[in-house]
Amino acid sequence: MSSPDARALREEPTEAIPQSHREEAEGILSLQGKEDVNLVSLCCNITLVKPFELLDQTLSPDGTAMKLIRRGDEYIILADGAILMSSRMHGSEEALATLACQRVRTLRQPSVLIGGLGMGFTLRAALDLLPEDATVVVAELVPAVVEWNRGPLGPLAKHPLKDKRVRVATEDVVVTLSSRLGQFDAVLLDVDNSPTAFTASNNAGLYAKFGIAAACAALKTEGVLAVWAAQNDRKFEKRLRDGGFHVQVRRARGRLKKGGPHHTIFLSHKS
Repeated sequence: MSSPDARALREEPTEAIPQSHREEAEGILSLQGKEDVNLVSLCCNITLVKPFELLDQTLSPDGTAMKLIRRGDEYIILADGAILMSSRMHGSEEALATLACQRVRTLRQPSVLIGGLGMGFTLRAALDLLPEDATVVVAELVPAVVEWNRGPLGPLAKHPLKDKRVRVATEDVVVTLSSRLGQFDAVLLDVDNSPTAFTASNNAGLYAKFGIAAACAALKTEGVLAVWAAQNDRKFEKRLRDGGFHVQVRRARGRLKKGGPHHTIFLSHKS
């Protein structure tokens, strides 16, 4: 799960919402019901081509109000009224899996951990690369996100949770890391916007020395840690190196070949 404010960098404005109105619209878009969508239109003088539909809502363990909405064929997850992620922008999530699984895909019975389910695009990309004898554990903190991926979000990434190789752990990824020492050939993390911008304050530990040490301990020899971020962070890169990793900083587009914003992937190999 990623930062509701900064992860909006993944998004491109929809055709009906001009960039100049975007910040104001996101501040108003609490979406308690369709009336709120109409309020956005009235306050910002926006003509919505298609109406937004509230599909479900929940509270995360830290109290963040999360909502799943749809407009046409686009799905959006909101956190406290701000865009968390959109089904239109998932190229860098797929790149996260592609980079992390380059070596792992050649191993016998590889074991992979994905921290943060999102809309299932990283999981799908990993499954498409990994062999049939692989095991993929997905740690997702918010139970409703898992249910959304089993329901309306499922077709977006071709129902990855139905794959027999997948195991879901509905818990903080730090708990998963700490309880499975030396188990994973690769760990992929996309649980927040960056090492310094957090959806929940408890995510800070994952990017601190403790979290890096937990990831290192959960990896097998020559294991891979791949971390998604909206932008580069030299201090985090240094913490990874100090924590026993050889680090490459890679860039990926939000829409891959179709453009979109540049995102950062910290590709780290256990020393």
